[in-house]
Amino acid sequence: MPKMKTHSGAKKRFRKNKNGKIKRSSAFAEHIKTKKTSKRKRQLRKGDLVSKSDEKRIGKLLP
Repeated sequence: MPKMKTHSGAKKRFRKNKNGKIKRSSAFAEHIKTKKTSKRKRQLRKGDLVSKSDEKRIGKLLP
């Protein structure tokens, strides 16, 4: 059988941590920053984990 290919879009957006969980960056952080408060922009810098319901689906894209 041929090797499984990693999904190119997923590898740019997600990383697996050492526990096997999938990290992601926050949405809405990249542009139109003028109307967002400093607190909101600061909190958007932090990453987060992918939700439990999406973990299996995204995990298939990152073999």
